[in-house]
Amino acid sequence: MMRKSKQGSLPNLATRVALTICAMRNNRRNRGLELGVLLLVSELFNTGFGVIPPVTLGTIIGQTLLYLGIIQVPWDRWDVCISAQNVWRNQDWKRLILSAVEHGDDRHLYYNMISFLSKARSLEPRYGSLNFAILLTIITTLTSGIYVALGLSCANVLHDAYYLQTCAIGFSGVVFALKVITTMENNYYTQTTIAGFTMPSKYAPWAELILIHLLVPNASFMGHLAGILAGLMYTSTPIGSIIDSIIRTITGRGMWHEWTARSYYRRY
Repeated sequence: MMRKSKQGSLPNLATRVALTICAMRNNRRNRGLELGVLLLVSELFNTGFGVIPPVTLGTIIGQTLLYLGIIQVPWDRWDVCISAQNVWRNQDWKRLILSAVEHGDDRHLYYNMISFLSKARSLEPRYGSLNFAILLTIITTLTSGIYVALGLSCANVLHDAYYLQTCAIGFSGVVFALKVITTMENNYYTQTTIAGFTMPSKYAPWAELILIHLLVPNASFMGHLAGILAGLMYTSTPIGSIIDSIIRTITGRGMWHEWTARSYYRRY
């Protein structure tokens, strides 16, 4: 009886410890209304909730509630950070998605969501909400997959395990991918000015990649690069047609792009 009692008490003790750790993690997530969050909410009110497309608004609100800890999850943000080591070698595939919706601090959240808002507001009405939601999921997965591939490639070429182990969170890679798509849809022939330099808009993502790396050294260069490459794969390779076919099969609504129209008119 005594042995049975001890064996019965151990799982209870382990359960209590696990629940305590989980509660501590959730407490760390329960932040107050930090400045970045307040600025984000203010920007949403200024824009007007009624004019923000539903998937765009839901994505922003969802990630904000997750950051604040209002959406309760059984992990801490760095538990799901993405790295080649964790995803490829440890086969923790959920990080391909979960790492993108976590943020390190309120400024990280604010800048990513404001940038996402400016791009998604034009793309979602063009594609339709359901199509855009599926595209966003695919682009997120593709960006994360490219990040892992870059980590593996750099580690093998440079013989440096750092690239396997460097771990990142945040939506900025997806934002860079959407910037490429938005530029191809709306601003391909326009000029833009970045840091005082005027250039064709199609080069803007590359300029921002370099500028952010110089100004914010701890930003994920590989993550941003992965986003640009994901955007280019969608807009400039047959992979984009495959993705559009998948979306059309699911929703019954096709995807029409400015870049395909430009290609058609150049041929004819």
